[in-house]
Parts: sequence; C-alpha cells; structure tokens
Amino acid sequence: MSKSDLPYHVDDISALARSLKHQLAAQTEPVGHVSLLNMLARGAGYRNFQHLRAQWAAHDTLEKPPQRPAPSPLVDYSKVRRIARHFDATGKMVRWPPKFSEQQVVLWVLWSRIPPRQSFTERQISDLLRAEHHFGDPALLRRELVEQGLMTRTLDCRDYRRVERQPSPEGLALIRHLSLVG
Repeated sequence: MSKSDLPYHVDDISALARSLKHQLAAQTEPVGHVSLLNMLARGAGYRNFQHLRAQWAAHDTLEKPPQRPAPSPLVDYSKVRRIARHFDATGKMVRWPPKFSEQQVVLWVLWSRIPPRQSFTERQISDLLRAEHHFGDPALLRRELVEQGLMTRTLDCRDYRRVERQPSPEGLALIRHLSLVG
C-alpha cells in the first residue's frame, strides 16, 4: 500500500464535521498539512494519522492471502537420465550428444565446473575442459559454451570468463546427479 492509496471512511459524517469544527477552533495559527491529516484521522476515530495508516497496513496484511511462490518448473527426469548416459561413472563426459536439447543440458554441467569470477586464457580453459571429457575436442566445447551464452570471450580469444546465470531445471538436476555419482 502506498501513501496515496490510503482509504478513508467515517461512519457518521456529522460527527466528523463536529470534530473538525472543535479542532479547528482550538487552533491559533493556520493549519498545516500534517495537522490537517491528524484532525481528519481523529475525526474518524483514530489517535492520529500514523495510527490510521498503521491500521490500514495491518488490515491489508491480514485480509490479503499470502502470495504463493511461483511453482518451480517441472524437471523431465527421464530426459536427465537419458542425458546422464553421456557421462561415465566418474562424471566425465564420454561423448557429445547429437541432439541440441541434450547439448544444452550437458553444457550446464561443464559450466558448473568452471570456477566463477575468474579469467582464463584459451589454453587454460581448454585444459580445464579437456579434464572434463574423454572425446578430445575442447575447441567444440569452448565454442558451444560461448555460443550458448554460458561463457564470454574477447575478440582476440585471449580472455574467457564464465557468465553467471541460473541453470535450467534439467541442468540443475543433471549437475546434482553427477555430483552424487562422481
């Protein structure tokens, strides 16, 4: 509730008018903004304007149902199990998946194994990726990580960095599965 959305209600407008008349008569100087707000609040039965605002804030909190968190996306565990076959018992990738949808999930695993907030040379990132697979093509993996937006590289290919993002639900499930296996 913002300050401009504060509802104002009185049961008896005549009682409000009498209250305002007495309060205004007691004033010796011109009435300021805050003083007028307090007078209106007292005329409606509140101690002051802050009391009125606190009552409506509490009312809104109690009357509105709590917001439920958005449901988490469903994970296709059969797909995760199928993609996990591209990794050996130690968690290293044994082959590059032929399907693009499977490649995207596999890349999240490689992404998770790259240290965050560090800069790598092409040789360093290739060595790191070489240690994570058995089929001997770190250039393919480097290129795919960059093309899928999971890594950035400079135009001269001298500086590689992991892009911090939230993995897909299947990617998270596969990362968890492989961490238990390896």
